[in-house]
Amino acid sequence: MNPILEKEPVKRAEKSIKEFDQNLEVICLEKTARTAEDAATALGCNVGAIVKSLLFSTGNSFVLCLVSGDKRCSLNKLKKILDEKDVSMAKPDDVKKITGYTIGGVSPTGHLTKIKILIDETLNRFSSIFAAAGHPNAVFEINFENLIALTSGETKEITE
Repeated sequence: MNPILEKEPVKRAEKSIKEFDQNLEVICLEKTARTAEDAATALGCNVGAIVKSLLFSTGNSFVLCLVSGDKRCSLNKLKKILDEKDVSMAKPDDVKKITGYTIGGVSPTGHLTKIKILIDETLNRFSSIFAAAGHPNAVFEINFENLIALTSGETKEITE
């Protein structure tokens, strides 16, 4: 068994994924998938089919945005959607504390605390999309509708 699958964050992501659908599998990559470009290269897919899990700080709370790998999350759109003046990328320590994952391996599911999730509607361009599973070398494949169901996220226009 790949030692990556034994790591606690990967086990936590896998547990959440498997509770949703027993047929979903964590894929271990030889090369890192720390960036969307790296993941697309390793998987041989379009960079847009990679789900970037980006945590934002909104004053006294957090929101996780699941964004297509070829898009940028718009702070101005987030501010309007959330009706918040101050929205910024979360600090790495906060990412770890809130999600339980380190940057580069943040899964859209299996977080340590419940957080609001917004999903980039442009991810629906792809029949299959890939998201991190708790480690930069671990991903899982899912379709857009199941990503919404798995995360209980809201689809929004959140990209520039």
